[in-house]
Amino acid sequence: MVGALSCVPSLTPTTRAGSRFADAATIGWSSGSRVRRTRRTWPRTNAVSRAVGTGFGFGIFFEGRFVGEITLSSIQRGPLQSAFVGYWIDESVAGLGLMPESVVTVLQYAFDTLRLHRVEINIIPRNAASRRVVEKLGLRFEGIAERYLEIDGAWEDHAHYAITSEEWSDRAPQLVADWLLPRSD
Repeated sequence: MVGALSCVPSLTPTTRAGSRFADAATIGWSSGSRVRRTRRTWPRTNAVSRAVGTGFGFGIFFEGRFVGEITLSSIQRGPLQSAFVGYWIDESVAGLGLMPESVVTVLQYAFDTLRLHRVEINIIPRNAASRRVVEKLGLRFEGIAERYLEIDGAWEDHAHYAITSEEWSDRAPQLVADWLLPRSD
């Protein structure tokens, strides 16, 4: 939307000032309950995952305020070369295009830097806003995984979306142009 960003393990913004992404050490935490819970656990969990190469967490910022998180997790090497993306965003900034931009940024990092082959995003089917994000980006819908993940004590079905490195290679120029490059409106 306002410029390209290269996400690197140090999570230092490298291509635009005022980036919405940073590491846990630089996050300005707010008082929301989800943010407080994330503040306590995210830095430690993210540091361990990053150190062993199994995951990366990125803070999402808007107008200097921490408003969400996107993770690239469960990174598998060997014959799989895959990972999962998870995300959340504060309701006050939902619908501004921050999450599609964040997903494209993380996909760019996953495919171009980490050289993964497949990235998956799984979403509870009733979460229409999260499904809109992946549908806007044209990620491939692979079906519903029944009782896929335990959330708050209940086994929840999930809509399964994925993109492979071959699909990324074909679609990256357009996704980057649509979501990461400055617009000349």
